[in-house]
Amino acid sequence: MRCPYCQSADTQVKDSRPAEDGVSIRRRRVCPDCGGRFTTFERVQLRDLVVVKKSGRRAPFDRDKLARSMEVALRKRNIEPDRLDRAVTGIVRQLESSGDSEIPSDQIGSLAMEALKNLDDVAYVRFASVYKNFRDVREFQQALGELGETEDETRG
Repeated sequence: MRCPYCQSADTQVKDSRPAEDGVSIRRRRVCPDCGGRFTTFERVQLRDLVVVKKSGRRAPFDRDKLARSMEVALRKRNIEPDRLDRAVTGIVRQLESSGDSEIPSDQIGSLAMEALKNLDDVAYVRFASVYKNFRDVREFQQALGELGETEDETRG
């Protein structure tokens, strides 16, 4: 692991333990060259995933990009970060266990929308408005109507 301070390629692990999420390992590291200390996290990756964009272009799947896009939708909402992290981990596990290494971008967007629907209605509508490229108020009303239908199904 390269030191983030001096870019030395040789750093030492001083402490390792499971992270709070239970699916990653937290490592405290020290750089013998500059003495800088920093923390890294390791996650299990079952397979290398490739995102197939609408244009046909392929790009490596980036868990952090998924998390950031969901964070934007959740901005200023009262949702604990560990709930978001569990949702992102759940999406990644679904993708990895699908058996396909190439995942269409719209499948990732649909999974993110489902996860956000379970976390926060406002975040769901925010994400949907960008993901589905809402052009007018009717599309917002339709998304809100879908939320209402979901709530009615869970009650009845």
